[in-house]
Amino acid sequence: MYLITGASKGIGRLLFNHFTGKGLKVFGTYNNTQVEESNNLSKVDVRSFEEVNNWVSSLLTAEKPDKLSLINCAGISYNSVAHKADLQKWEDVISVNLIGSFNTIRAGLPYMREINHGRIINFSSVVPQKGVIGTSAYSASKAGLWGLTKTIAIENASKGITVNNINLGYFNIGMIEQVPEEFLGKIVAQIPVGKLGDPGNIIQTVEYLVNNEYITGTSIDLNGGLY
Repeated sequence: MYLITGASKGIGRLLFNHFTGKGLKVFGTYNNTQVEESNNLSKVDVRSFEEVNNWVSSLLTAEKPDKLSLINCAGISYNSVAHKADLQKWEDVISVNLIGSFNTIRAGLPYMREINHGRIINFSSVVPQKGVIGTSAYSASKAGLWGLTKTIAIENASKGITVNNINLGYFNIGMIEQVPEEFLGKIVAQIPVGKLGDPGNIIQTVEYLVNNEYITGTSIDLNGGLY
């Protein structure tokens, strides 16, 4: 069974549709996007552990899967140089991207430990690796996932649970739509392979991590050589 946060758009929707199309049991969350709630897509604010835990617990109680994969795709961004940043907006990014990821992991881990199986995949970014002006909130939230992943991987390695990050570069999907056209060309010019990433590469990497029991506590740089 797959649990995917942020499944209403971008990378989350890509993965939700992909695994659903393979006939697998897939359940996702959305929050601010206007979508129709269904049996497989639920409105959940990942900043609230209570909401996340209720969602995860209800699904696991009903389905009782023998394998469980959790993919954290819920995320937001806020662009501002640090000395002018709105403190609430800055904090919101940390709450969704970092604390939200931990909330879903915390909700799913007890069940994973019970069945001795789990795949947890977080989406980090090339942005904190390179440093990009105006992204202090986003960079901090994504860099925080590295330490979170490493620690939780070690804590659960003996229970058949792997925890990994994918450090994404720039792809033809997701938050790239927020980048002004004049900056997009400059971004592409910096990528050694000379183009934005194909979303299919994200699917391939996620499947690789789901199917590999010996990779844990690490990050895969998926960025076309950008870092």
